[in-house]
Formats: sequence, structure tokens, C-alpha cells
Amino acid sequence: MRKRYYPYEEYKQDLKTLINKIDKSFDTILGIARGGLSMAQMLGEYYALREVYAINTIGYENTQKKEHVEVFNVPDLKSSQTVLVVDDIVDSGDTLVEVLAILRKKYPHITFLTASIFYKSTACIKPTWYVKEPKGWIEFFWSEDLKL
Repeated sequence: MRKRYYPYEEYKQDLKTLINKIDKSFDTILGIARGGLSMAQMLGEYYALREVYAINTIGYENTQKKEHVEVFNVPDLKSSQTVLVVDDIVDSGDTLVEVLAILRKKYPHITFLTASIFYKSTACIKPTWYVKEPKGWIEFFWSEDLKL
């Protein structure tokens, strides 16, 4: 499997590109942990939103895809109207599908929009907005830069 290091400078530029694509308003940002947490925090700062939350998922064990996506720590979104759900990559799409299914069941009155930096066209779901298609496995700077 071909691996590619994804540095902060490229990430920052891609977030700016993503911001320019987003053409709908939202009142809440929900980052899918862990890959979407940096995005959620930075987008919260950019949009001056304090309603920035996280939801936890486990879909991979190292680089091996798990049979089922685990979703836990669903935040209280009952006062939200439109939520932007963000993640670093939509690979198979299984994580995003499972997260949206749980959120829509718990909060049927909320509109959910989605955004990612990377999106594979073979995924079972396409995010509302994305920046680019990955070539191989992405080694994100937040996973790599603090390794000893």
C-alpha cells in the first residue's frame, strides 16, 4: 500500500479551499474523533462558533478496517438546527454513514451537512463538500509528527 505524508501546510491550505466551497450556513460543528477534531477546532475558530463538539468512532485498528464501526459519546445537539459533521477522510464511507444514521435517529429535526478534506469516489457516501481524492494511504501530520 502506497503511503503519503500529509503535512500541516498542505492541510491548512486545504482547509482554506474547503471553507471557500462551503456555501450553506450551520450553527454547530461536530468533529468525528479523532481525524475530524483538528478540523472542527479550526473551523470553529474561523466561523467564530462556540458550538463545537466531538463524536467518537472506531473503524480502523492501525491500517486494518474493522468489521463494524463503533460510535459512542454522542453529544447533546438538541438546541442545534444545522450541524456540519467533519472528518479528515471519507474512505469507505462506513464511518460517516453510521454516524449520520445515529444522529438522524436521535435528532430527526436537525439538518446534517458533511465535509472532509479527502474523499474516495469508491465510498458508499459522498460528503456535502470535500477537497481532493487521496492516492494511497494518508499519513496525517497529527498522527506522525509526535512519534518517537
